Amino acid sequence: QVQLVEAGGGLVQAGGSLRLSCAASGGTVSKYVMGWFRQAPGKEREFVAAISWSGGSTSYADSVKGRFTISRDNAKNTMYLQMNSLKPEDTAVYYCAATTAWGSRDKSGYDYWGQGTQVTVSS
Repeated sequence: QVQLVEAGGGLVQAGGSLRLSCAASGGTVSKYVMGWFRQAPGKEREFVAAISWSGGSTSYADSVKGRFTISRDNAKNTMYLQMNSLKPEDTAVYYCAATTAWGSRDKSGYDYWGQGTQVTVSS
């Protein structure tokens, strides 16, 4: 069973950048597809991005495509989310998640979750 811990959230002005990280432990990380989700107050948790086992394939929500970049370093058991050109609507708690199957954009398709890190973008 893998444990996930997010870091890197904070307060940033619109147009700024943040880099989130997700450290994994307790399992062979390369066996898992990794993803980022976010949840704003009063809204459902939504898919942001996913990366395949080796990092060769990525998938993004339309709302972040071209601004966010997901990556992973299996040797360091860590996944990243580089967020550029941030907008106030990106404000949310960001969660990393892991699953064994590629393709799901729904939170029900992921088996393991971190506790989240807050990202706040001011206008």
